[in-house]
Amino acid sequence: MGRIVSINTGPCVSSDFARRGKTAIEKLPVEGGIRVTKLGLEGDEQAADFHGGELQAVYAYAREDLDWWSEQLRTPLRDGVFGENIDLAGFDACGAVLAEKWQVGETLLQVTAPRMACGTFGGWMKQPGWAKRFNNARRPGVYLRVLEEGRIAPGDRVERVWRPAKQITVAEAVGAILDEQDVLRRIIEMADEEPTWDRSAMMFHVSNRTRSGAKGQGATGQDTTGHTAGRLPATGHVEGPHA
Repeated sequence: MGRIVSINTGPCVSSDFARRGKTAIEKLPVEGGIRVTKLGLEGDEQAADFHGGELQAVYAYAREDLDWWSEQLRTPLRDGVFGENIDLAGFDACGAVLAEKWQVGETLLQVTAPRMACGTFGGWMKQPGWAKRFNNARRPGVYLRVLEEGRIAPGDRVERVWRPAKQITVAEAVGAILDEQDVLRRIIEMADEEPTWDRSAMMFHVSNRTRSGAKGQGATGQDTTGHTAGRLPATGHVEGPHA
């Protein structure tokens, strides 16, 4: 069981480093509680037409993983710096499994996908090769769907209340996006057995990565190029990262 240490929101603004000229990646801590709806935190914005959506309504990151990155980059990292809506402490966010459910304050949230770094995230961090470095670290943070709306506040408990029988962590799920076919097969098998979990967000990232012909590093360290990611399901609505 963990707790919320920071809740972060931000507006969509024009930016030279954003791929589409606008970004909402700068999230700053807010005081007190905030309402969470099916589309995310009240007062928060996402840029472009593929950001956010019901299946990526909330992005959560562990404070411990931020501290790890702080050591790697040799610079302090504040809460919200990765564009996350919620910073957690005492909770292994990257060990979360796809489809599991969290009780967070008054809300019930469900894990839908890992976050994958994009060019906008790289421009924001001002680190050469940031997207590849972030993705290969397998500390992606968690995208969440809001099953039950409500209020959350710093200090609220974060508790896992349900997990599927077949378990794939979000850290492992990054591999499917980087064209590790064994992981992708496991995700498809799990999704077939869990009708309450909408796979659209996960498959969006797989499809988007392979359609672009982008290369990633698989578990062997070899470059792999995606060729087929399977079809996107017709159900559900998904947009892209909180950038």
